[in-house]
Amino acid sequence: MTGRIRVPAGGPWGDRIGYSRAVRVDDRVWVSGTTGTRPDGTVPEGTEAQTRLALGIIEQALREAGSSGDEAVRVRVFATDIDEWEAIGAILVEHFGRAKPAMTMVQVARLIDPEHRIEIEVDAVIGSAR
Repeated sequence: MTGRIRVPAGGPWGDRIGYSRAVRVDDRVWVSGTTGTRPDGTVPEGTEAQTRLALGIIEQALREAGSSGDEAVRVRVFATDIDEWEAIGAILVEHFGRAKPAMTMVQVARLIDPEHRIEIEVDAVIGSAR
C-alpha cells in the first residue's frame, strides 16, 4: 500500500488546528495526542475516566486506520499529575498489555484545556502483532 490515509480528528480542535486523529502511511500509523474529550466537547472528571475515554478514541482511530492496540510499538503519556502513574498504568495494560510497546510517561504543567489531566500518543506498525 502506498499513499496516505487520514482518520479525521473530530472534537472541537480538529478543524481549528488542522490535524488528523491518525495518519497511516504504508504499514505505519501515528495517532495524534488524544485527550479524554467527549464529542460534545465536555471532559469527564478524573484521570482514570479521561484515560479510558482517550484510549477508546485511540482504539477507534487505530481500527479506522487498519490497526489495533496489539500493534502499538510506541506510547507517550502526558499527565498533569505523575503521582497518578499507577492508575494510568493499570488502564494502559488493559489496552496495550499484549503489545508491550516502548512507553514514556511524563508530567506536564498543563494541557490544551485546564480540565484535561492526560494526553496520549500512539504509534503502531500494521502486521507487527503476528
